Amino acid sequence: MSKNWYIISTYAGYEDKIEKLLNMKIESGEISSDIVTSVKVPKEEVVEFVKAKDRKTGKEIEKKKVVKNKILPGYIMLEMDLPEVGWKETCSVIHRIQGVSDFVGTNPSQKPRPISTAEVRNIFRRTGDLPGEKNVRIKQNYSVGDQVKLNDGPFANFSGPIDEIYPEKNKLKVLLQVFGRVTPVEVDASQVEKLVK
Repeated sequence: MSKNWYIISTYAGYEDKIEKLLNMKIESGEISSDIVTSVKVPKEEVVEFVKAKDRKTGKEIEKKKVVKNKILPGYIMLEMDLPEVGWKETCSVIHRIQGVSDFVGTNPSQKPRPISTAEVRNIFRRTGDLPGEKNVRIKQNYSVGDQVKLNDGPFANFSGPIDEIYPEKNKLKVLLQVFGRVTPVEVDASQVEKLVK
């Protein structure tokens, strides 16, 4: 036997409730903690920018807000060490939980199949559960031409227009005036704030 990650489908919006129920069943011994070793609703941190009024000046500003979004809405990850004999009992207890549909990729009469190591790494890279790989995604609300001010890094307090946006890398190319010349600088989206006109 060896530990692998499995995915169960659930009713959307019930993921956290089902995660708690599964953990309660593990704590009570109804599900063996030797078989189900971890339960996760994978979430990633997303930085959103919301418009607000500055209390002192009354001007409209953008505020950063960090939220946790589910990476796989309607799914829960289980780390299990499923035995060859007796796996049906554990899976049956999981299936009977209200809101659980099924194990992904398998019909109920078959032993569940784990997801690949590459899929697990990809999910955990997004959740920040891999050592040394914390990933915070910025919810993009930028457009080419928007004026932004850098608030971090060697060009802090410089400002300029956005020239290009790379949403898959969470990066922006900003045109800055450096020593009297327009210089394109690639920065992380978390290093800038949009200047409100």
